[in-house]
Amino acid sequence: MSSSSGTDSADNNPVDIPEITVNGTKITPDEVARELQYHPSESPEAGVNKASEVLIIQLLLLQKAKELGLDKDLPEDSNVPSEETIIGRLIEKEASPPEVNEEECQRYFDANKAQLVSQDLMEIKHILLGADPEDDEKRGVAKEAAQSLISRLVESFDQFEALANEHSDCPSKETGGSLGQITKGQTTPEFEEAIFELEEGLANEPVESRYGFHVVYVDKKLQGKQLEYEQVKNDVANLLIEFGQRRAISQYIHNLIAEADIQGVDFEVGRAAADQ
Repeated sequence: MSSSSGTDSADNNPVDIPEITVNGTKITPDEVARELQYHPSESPEAGVNKASEVLIIQLLLLQKAKELGLDKDLPEDSNVPSEETIIGRLIEKEASPPEVNEEECQRYFDANKAQLVSQDLMEIKHILLGADPEDDEKRGVAKEAAQSLISRLVESFDQFEALANEHSDCPSKETGGSLGQITKGQTTPEFEEAIFELEEGLANEPVESRYGFHVVYVDKKLQGKQLEYEQVKNDVANLLIEFGQRRAISQYIHNLIAEADIQGVDFEVGRAAADQ
């Protein structure tokens, strides 16, 4: 049995949504259609497959949890949905991650030293000449204005704070243009990419971002440093526990699928979800 009312493809041809049964319990086409909104995909068929996988796995976990009596004595005043609580109990009982020892942590650290470094740190001031990204004419004017300010600052840098207060379209003008200390991930990607390539001192060209053009002065630039094992061993342990948890859950779901009677979809669809 299938339904063609759940979603349409790009050429308006209806996509069949099957009725699925998992160990005798139905997942209706309407349930799959409702789940679709949470799984944007390249094609309607891929979306239906993904929504179906998610609902099958959720149902398998709930079935197993109820079989083990883990749906009893649920908290009445919790903001967590009861199904989420039940599945959480099951994972804790049946798919706990293996313990991580010191040797494993040291081995991971030795193999991944290049990634275990402190973040680069920049301390900068800027003057923003604001311009809408869709207004080419205003952006051209803003770029010229920024370049003019750079020329003035080359001649007399001690004007920076006064010029920031007079010309900047950023609230930082109240503190002389200072943005304080910045690490990666704290600013817009295009601004970040540009400023982390700069050396200390006044940038000789305006830096462009979606907000306009920036006159940038780098007060301080500190390169990230290799961290010692003792500094990161707790983080490494937590990371390995997380990896172990994912593997344990994946294997547990794989086993549930292998033992289940699933009708209405290709068995490999469900297996693929467990192996992700």
